[in-house]
Amino acid sequence: MKTIHKLYIAFFLSFSFVVSAQPPNPPGGNGAGGDGTGEQVPVDMYVYLLAVIAIMLILFFSKKYIPRKI
Repeated sequence: MKTIHKLYIAFFLSFSFVVSAQPPNPPGGNGAGGDGTGEQVPVDMYVYLLAVIAIMLILFFSKKYIPRKI
């Protein structure tokens, strides 16, 4: 692998550890990261649908890239 590729990988890995999409825990919180309301976030409503789509994509691309013998 070329040196520039190694530098890109190192940069993005270190950058991903620094940047976080989660807000810090409030002082006195339980550390769970929630606000305690128990409401569903929009992604929670579609977990099963996303799992089915992921399995379908895995099957589609695995069949697409399997080498075929003539």
